[in-house]
Amino acid sequence: MGDWMEADQVLERLGIRPQTLYAYVSRGRIEAAAHPSDPRRSLYRASDVAALAQKKARGRRAADVAAEAIAWGEPVLPSAITTVAGGRLWYRGQDAALLADQGLSLENVARLLRGGHGAALKASRRAEPPGGDSARARLFMTLAARAGREPPARGRAPLALAMEAADLLDAIVDAATGLAGAGPAHGRFAAAWALDKDGAELVRRTLVLLADHELNASTFAARVAASTGASLSAACLAGLSALSGPLHGGMAARVEAFVEEAERRDPGAAVTARLARGATMPGFGHPLYPDGDPRAAALLAAFAPSPLLCELRAVTETATGLRPNIDFALVALAQTLKLPADAPFILFATARSAGWTAHAIEQLQTGRLIRPRARYVGETPPS
Repeated sequence: MGDWMEADQVLERLGIRPQTLYAYVSRGRIEAAAHPSDPRRSLYRASDVAALAQKKARGRRAADVAAEAIAWGEPVLPSAITTVAGGRLWYRGQDAALLADQGLSLENVARLLRGGHGAALKASRRAEPPGGDSARARLFMTLAARAGREPPARGRAPLALAMEAADLLDAIVDAATGLAGAGPAHGRFAAAWALDKDGAELVRRTLVLLADHELNASTFAARVAASTGASLSAACLAGLSALSGPLHGGMAARVEAFVEEAERRDPGAAVTARLARGATMPGFGHPLYPDGDPRAAALLAAFAPSPLLCELRAVTETATGLRPNIDFALVALAQTLKLPADAPFILFATARSAGWTAHAIEQLQTGRLIRPRARYVGETPPS
């Protein structure tokens, strides 16, 4: 048993709360395994705990601090757009969950994120979205085509960029729905997916809650592209590319696999099996929200997920202390509304494009190139 520690021993050694311990497990920093005498409890690898304790005890060099800032670390650049504080998500100082409650559309929130500028000037005619065998393909094709023909954004007036961002959002919704339409994004999704008024309202709420999330991987990619002076479409294409990875916007597929496992084995067995092999619980826990993801809470409060998902949520929360995050809520929404297969990603990408353009404009206004240095750890060059 010397290789493993009880939960209370870990909490005392590291001086942390249970939620933080479960966050460490979900991020792969501490390996967990089922307790041999009680499968409802877990043991934690002592060497992982010791490594974390040593790291907390020693002073960190500037290089170490800089390196760790890349992964859920300290803030690395100034922004007035979005922050996570007090367990809540704030858009320009306004609670995102309350904005969702107030009935704002994605277009309203996009304008807020841009600083209140850029009411859309609707073109009398807009090109049809490109053909493609999926909404994901149409999104990539739309942004790539625009990025290939639009001029650099550097040096352009902020208001002109804001107007372009509004037009770009329209084009993205066209691509996501497969139709060149009019009206707010949630209404156009409802028309494309044959949703009733209640379904449209849930999509609206989802889009508002997903519009931005501080300096996540896709937003950072969009800001890096914008810092070179690239067009807004190019910045959004960089963001979409980063979002497509399985650890970001592709997380829904891992949640769906977890749900399928729960359906095959029953939720309790699925959770116990994952704990026994030290696996994570996709869709649960978030490093920025140790007390629970407020976006998931705001969305899940608006509809009733299936009994299976409710049971999976209850079993996972009881076993790990982790609460659902926005990825679980998205999968639950897609199942409840019987949305197309890739709907969680499409909603995520469409909504987040509002944040990408806002961050791109903010980065352009700094006039600075984002160009960090690499800390070389390879073979020593000859002197």
